[in-house]
Amino acid sequence: MKKFSILLCFYFFLSCSNLQFVYSGKENLINPLYDNTKVEIKGKDLPFVKSYVPMFFGNNEREEYYLSIKIEEKQTKRSVETNQAISNLRYELRFIYVLESNLNKCVTYKKEILSSFSIIPKSSGYNYGSDISLENKYELAVSENLNRFIALLSGLNLNDCL
Repeated sequence: MKKFSILLCFYFFLSCSNLQFVYSGKENLINPLYDNTKVEIKGKDLPFVKSYVPMFFGNNEREEYYLSIKIEEKQTKRSVETNQAISNLRYELRFIYVLESNLNKCVTYKKEILSSFSIIPKSSGYNYGSDISLENKYELAVSENLNRFIALLSGLNLNDCL
C-alpha cells in the first residue's frame, strides 16, 4: 500500500509538471491599455471614475497612449405628479472616449458610449435610502461603461490611425 501511494504521488507531480497559467504573460491580457496609458477625465465630476481608472488602466508606467474621457450627464423627468413632485427621474451618462497614440502622434480610436438608469425619489427632502441608491446606480453605470469600452478595444489594432 505504501508503494502504491508513493507511486500515485509521483505520478500526480509528474502529470502537473507541464502546467501553464492563462495569464502568465502580458500578451494574454484583455486590456491593451493597461499600464501604458495616461488618462484625463473631463466634464461631469463623478468620484467613482477616479477610483476606477487605476483599476482599469493601471499605473501608467509607459505613456504609449493618451486617453481622454469626457463625461456628460442629462437628467430627464419622466413622470411628474400633480403637485409637481418628480416620481421618476432618468439619468443618461454619455462617455466620449478619444484614444491617441503618443508613438504615432495621431488619434487611433474614438467612441461614444451611453449608460442610463432611472431612479424613483422617495421624498423631496433628504432621504438617505434614495441617496445611497443613486450613488450605487452611478457606480454601476461607470463600471459597466468602462467594461464595455475595454471589451471594444480587445479586438482592435491600436497602432492604426483614424
